[in-house]
Amino acid sequence: MRRAQKYADFRDYEHYVGRWWMLTGSLLLLAVPTTICVVYDAWPPITDLLRGLLGVAPIYWTVGTIEVLTYVPMLGTGGSYLGFLTGNLTSLKVPCALNAMQASGVEAGTEEGELISTIAIGVSSLVTTAIIAIGVLALSSIRGFIESPLLQPAFDNILPALFGPLAVVYVSKNWKIAMAPLIFMIVLFVCVPALASSVGVLVPVGAVIAIVAARILYKKGLV
Repeated sequence: MRRAQKYADFRDYEHYVGRWWMLTGSLLLLAVPTTICVVYDAWPPITDLLRGLLGVAPIYWTVGTIEVLTYVPMLGTGGSYLGFLTGNLTSLKVPCALNAMQASGVEAGTEEGELISTIAIGVSSLVTTAIIAIGVLALSSIRGFIESPLLQPAFDNILPALFGPLAVVYVSKNWKIAMAPLIFMIVLFVCVPALASSVGVLVPVGAVIAIVAARILYKKGLV
């Protein structure tokens, strides 16, 4: 009972700190373009700004809402605040957290899983920052090599390289459940290749299909 109360108090503290950090991070992000506009007296016309936001904002708001609903149960409280503040969840933070929980033998949604997830995302953020800093410093000397046509196929396959090994692990553990969303997505992308740019929106669709398939297989006693 005492442990449960301590955990509840810690969760409240996580939310308190997380909300303040998210607010501070948002203000800092907005402060950069605002400072540039003030210093150089170069304010964009409000009509052009609204026109640009009209075409982009609905997509980001939709994907952002979907990511919150999809990733928060997987990452836990601390990991979610840290992950959404530092960004790059789909291609980096979520795979790191899931792989760390898998290697540690803990489940998402547990106290242990939340702890491992938060540590993994924190380490990932520090490593990413260090690599970016080194890359920026070395960019002047290696830019021509990075932009060469020889390396372009490698950059085009970064996401498959990240999620491929991760998918093998989880599909092999629950292959019966994974078959339904996997087959659905393969058929969908083969028939409509243009949807490849809407992967973020289709993630919850695959989750719903997996849940329905798991329910049906469970009722039939197959899982």
